[in-house]
Amino acid sequence: MLIYSVKETIERENLVKNGDKILVALSGGPDSICLLDILVKLREEYNLTIYAAHLNHRIRGVDAQKDALYCSEVCEKDGVIFFLKSEDVPALAKEKGKSIEDMARQVRYTMLFDIKQKLGIDKIAVAHNLDDQAETVLMKLLRGSGMQGLRGMDYIRDDGIIRPLLDIYKYDILQYCEENYLNPRIDKTNFEDEYTRNKIRLNLIPYLEKNYSSNIKQILSRTANIIREDYNFIENVAKENYELIKSYQDDNETVLDIELLKNIDKSIKRRIVRMAIISILKDLDNIETVHINDIIELMDKDNGKMLNLPRGLKVYVNYGKLTFTLKEKVIEEKKYSYKINLNGYTRVDELNLTVISNIISKQECLRYPTTKYAKAFDYSKIQGDLVIRNRENGDKINAIGLKGTKKIKDILIDKKIPVEERYMYPIFSDDNGILWLFGYRIAEDYKIDESTDKVVRIQLKYDVNRRDIIEKFI
Repeated sequence: MLIYSVKETIERENLVKNGDKILVALSGGPDSICLLDILVKLREEYNLTIYAAHLNHRIRGVDAQKDALYCSEVCEKDGVIFFLKSEDVPALAKEKGKSIEDMARQVRYTMLFDIKQKLGIDKIAVAHNLDDQAETVLMKLLRGSGMQGLRGMDYIRDDGIIRPLLDIYKYDILQYCEENYLNPRIDKTNFEDEYTRNKIRLNLIPYLEKNYSSNIKQILSRTANIIREDYNFIENVAKENYELIKSYQDDNETVLDIELLKNIDKSIKRRIVRMAIISILKDLDNIETVHINDIIELMDKDNGKMLNLPRGLKVYVNYGKLTFTLKEKVIEEKKYSYKINLNGYTRVDELNLTVISNIISKQECLRYPTTKYAKAFDYSKIQGDLVIRNRENGDKINAIGLKGTKKIKDILIDKKIPVEERYMYPIFSDDNGILWLFGYRIAEDYKIDESTDKVVRIQLKYDVNRRDIIEKFI
């Protein structure tokens, strides 16, 4: 019986857990009606709470209204909580410049995930079957897809989508509906060869069955399963490498190390680039193979070169780093200047930084080692107010070990600090000059010597999210 085949898929792929709340995407057609009926019959065995949701897309006029009414009646009969959303998909598709097919899918899934979030639902069950899988693989093949497309549809996705009917032929679903007197709705547009998928279903697959193999659907589905296993393995390897190559990431920006990325196998490299894009855009909609290739080629370009990609994504080279962002490239430094509290705390919000300062004896200072975040200066040599600020034109420092002075700008260039990040490297100065450029040596004129009595010790405490990017350069 069909229900046992579906149960076998559920058990093998771990699609359902005891006590799950499941939302069925219900169109009213044979596939979704069959799926709902089977889940209702398994409800007690798995202790399931079942919901159903239907989108009236207004594509088929009165027929669409009849679909919605039918779904409502089925759910009432089966004791299933039913949700209905009505949306003028043709009008919305025209407004957004999308195909009706794509727009309907987007609206449908938005509805499903909204319900999932509001009700704390565990899984969304969709009724794709083995025939759909075969069509998907062929469609992806004709579009020149790689493994990501040819792996077909997953039995279960990270976002909670499950496909319990993915091993079931359409013929068996229709037979099940007939034997159980379900009387599903029939969408006549499925028999029109206007859409690519319909052309594959109505023309290409029958041709392949007749002239090449009567088992072509099973062959394509089996091929997708094999490719999916390999894809998942490679994807896991790529994720591990992504974490190693990613030098910084927040909600607005992801930065990859170009040198490390260059040394990665091309297959993994492409996946890492896609992961970086997804970290910013959340998906790969409108991102094509040519864009991935352009990004990979960008790694060999000069510093400052940038790509403008679909959906406002910008990718640019910055001193050995590949930056993905939606922000315009910042070329002006944030301006800040704060008087340091020599015995206490000074907050610098522009840097997510707190400066801790103490005036102590030279003897006491020996207890506190200097680090890249903590330095000590001769208190008697400081003239006027001690200030933390960003650099100004003409700034120079006579750092320990230098013969003469060096421009702060040249130091930052030598350290390969991107222009838009230079404001994050603060300067400590008094009325006479610069004591310290963070990430560099202190000035000769303010160092502790034999005559020193009192010492000013300065320690920088960065918030965690800002310290990550600072660590790249110091």
